[in-house]
Amino acid sequence: MYINATGYYVPEARVDNDYFLNVNGLTSEWIEKRTGIRTRSKAGEGEGHNSMGLNAIEDALKSLPYPIKDVDLIVSASYSPYDTVATLAHIAQQKYDIDGAKAVYCSAACSSFVNGLEIVDAYFKSGKARKALLICSEHNTYYSNESDPKAGHLWGDAAVAYFLSADKVAETDLKISDIFTCGLGNVGKGPDGVVLRPKEGGIEMPDGRDVFVNACQQMIRALDEVTKPIGITPAQLDYIITHQANKRIVAQVAHQLDLTDDHFLNNIEELGNTGSASCALVFAQNRDTFRKGQRVGLTVFGGGYSCGAFLVEI
Repeated sequence: MYINATGYYVPEARVDNDYFLNVNGLTSEWIEKRTGIRTRSKAGEGEGHNSMGLNAIEDALKSLPYPIKDVDLIVSASYSPYDTVATLAHIAQQKYDIDGAKAVYCSAACSSFVNGLEIVDAYFKSGKARKALLICSEHNTYYSNESDPKAGHLWGDAAVAYFLSADKVAETDLKISDIFTCGLGNVGKGPDGVVLRPKEGGIEMPDGRDVFVNACQQMIRALDEVTKPIGITPAQLDYIITHQANKRIVAQVAHQLDLTDDHFLNNIEELGNTGSASCALVFAQNRDTFRKGQRVGLTVFGGGYSCGAFLVEI
């Protein structure tokens, strides 16, 4: 499977740590020390899940080597949709008049993008699709409770879009050599570790410690799964991008792999936790950083629990 084009959208507004002192009693120093977050992105007036996703598609179209109407599969991956019936996949199909394409929605918490990628891969391998659009948009602040001292200060908003094909279509294409996902509902706190119940407090993380421990373990496990088939270890990757949940998690993964910080790319300091968009977003933001022949491992951990990873060959 190949990446033909990537695009993203990040709202202009930033909410700094000082904002939360009078909202949930946390100081800027406390937040930064424990999360690495200094500011977080926030959708503005009139912006939302759908508009951010469409803006990410527009950004990707700038480098798409074929007409968007060639797409025969559209997948929307997210846990913070505006509408669970008329999903972003259907909104995109309408906007671009992509006749006859399959349009589906998937959710696996912060693993949603990678699960969406695996769904695309399965359609390709079954011969039921050849070109796909995968959109991931997270409007966390639509659901978050800022007064929650455990998680109210974590969330940012953003969207990312990838165009994918079963076969290589241009010299600029990037190869996805392996994908791995796994449900972890029977591990640790499982379904109770992170929740989003709109009428019962919004996004909450009742036990951050359990999330931290399992995220570190499972993201490395996922990287092992995608590097093993080509005979290397995660430590041999040129770059690693983890889910942007907490800067301390990134540091712990680096420590366990005996790697320095310069092997890892992040945006959590500025954008906060942008959910399942975060890992793919960091990759899209750094496309010009990568050089031919390099390997980039992207790994995620989501509530529920779940994990996933994929390997990109530049």
